[in-house]
Amino acid sequence: MIHLDGKSLTLEEVIRVACKGEESCLSPVGEEQIKASRKIVDRILEEEQPVYGVSTGFGDFSKVFIPKEERAKLQRNLILSHATGVGQHLSFEVVRAAMLLRVNSLAKGYSGIRLETVQLLLDLLNHKITPAIPCKGSVGASGDLAPLSHMVLVMLGEGEAYVDGKLLPGKEALACKGLSPIVLSGKEGLALINGTQIMTAVGCIVWQEAVNLMKAADIAAALSLEGLKGTRAAFDPRISQVRPYPGQIATTENMRKLTEDSAIIASHIHCQKVQDAYSLRCVPQVHGASKEALAQATRTLNIEINAVTDNPLIMPDTGEAISGGNFHGQPIALVMDYLKLAIAELGNISERRTNRLLDMHLSDLPPFLTAFPGVDSGLMITQYVAASLVSENKVLVHPASADSIPTSANQEDHVSMGTIAARQAREILDNVLHILAIEIMAAVQGIDFLAPLTPGTGTTAAHRGVRSILPHLEKDRFLSPEIKKLHDYIASGELVAGVEKVCGPLQI
Repeated sequence: MIHLDGKSLTLEEVIRVACKGEESCLSPVGEEQIKASRKIVDRILEEEQPVYGVSTGFGDFSKVFIPKEERAKLQRNLILSHATGVGQHLSFEVVRAAMLLRVNSLAKGYSGIRLETVQLLLDLLNHKITPAIPCKGSVGASGDLAPLSHMVLVMLGEGEAYVDGKLLPGKEALACKGLSPIVLSGKEGLALINGTQIMTAVGCIVWQEAVNLMKAADIAAALSLEGLKGTRAAFDPRISQVRPYPGQIATTENMRKLTEDSAIIASHIHCQKVQDAYSLRCVPQVHGASKEALAQATRTLNIEINAVTDNPLIMPDTGEAISGGNFHGQPIALVMDYLKLAIAELGNISERRTNRLLDMHLSDLPPFLTAFPGVDSGLMITQYVAASLVSENKVLVHPASADSIPTSANQEDHVSMGTIAARQAREILDNVLHILAIEIMAAVQGIDFLAPLTPGTGTTAAHRGVRSILPHLEKDRFLSPEIKKLHDYIASGELVAGVEKVCGPLQI
């Protein structure tokens, strides 16, 4: 059980709730913080002073004063009017992460929401009622207004939600778990949707997947080094000591650990070749730089998952309602754009290693890794696929945060596009998983041709793991299902887990 107080949530706990279904609850501190801020809002609701979103309209309608008797209706109308998203539904794990993050933010006690409203959102999460949220429609400022509104619709008995894999009307989804819709009170609609929780939720899932991806990329590079009969000289720790980026040091350690005791590498240690191509020799520098980007994303996400990102903020010490801009997604937008590029670069260098494995002029291996060149094409076209995905990523990696477009009659005249950046990061990551799957398929095939020489400790474990699900390519066969199978094997974490079981944890 994860206890939420708005201050101490970790990325690992977000993943446990979002992906593994662990339940969560408000801590006693969180409950008291919610109650204290609600008392302030109740007082404001009885007054005639204009407070944004409490006694005024929203966006450019902030100039319109709302009388007391209309303020509850204002909150319901906000949700109904703002639930305008389009596109495919966000994945279950992203929606669950967003719900958790919204509760945690509200628990910090600066939003003025009622305890029973927060509890209903928690009940949805713990009963695995997953609102159907279209993935497109947020500009990443004023919060993720459209997608979060779809989340709140279900709390009102509107919209749609998934329960036990079935898409149901919101009211029916609540009823099948013994829950009832809620009537929103003053400020509550705004408190629920004015935040960065969708982009941050996607970012958290990308973070988890990127940790696995970066370890898998090191494994792929080590396998290619073996298949291409490369040298370990470039992974001398002294090289990184004079350029001590933590990511480079970590990658150097991984490459040494993976290729330790390699009979393949030992077999050509005294050959005429002085150094390898960049795609092998510069693995610590390139993969390491991507790890540096992941470290920055980790720092930003750790702040954001425990942040208050709605507006206005209810200050518990003074009772003030202060309008500000914490809903602006720029911190997440920039770091997701950075991570997009870092992930795409892993794909770029991976495809170059695949090309070397398949080109007999760049390797000591059969052309296209087939024993019957000409009659068979071997793995020739897998490199085409990798090249296609690399080029697609070059389009997706264009920084979403470089764009802005005014909304709400120019009241909201600069936006982050952070949700777009986060979604693109996940799409790029999936493309790179396929690119790595193709490299690993080629590298393992290449190592097969070097028998009876054996690879290193970690690379042997990786080779065996791959061969446990895919046989050696004796002759041409239908490869698309095999690429998918290897993609899933990497994405599940099984490849990394199998290697780490033998050679110890890989560094990030």
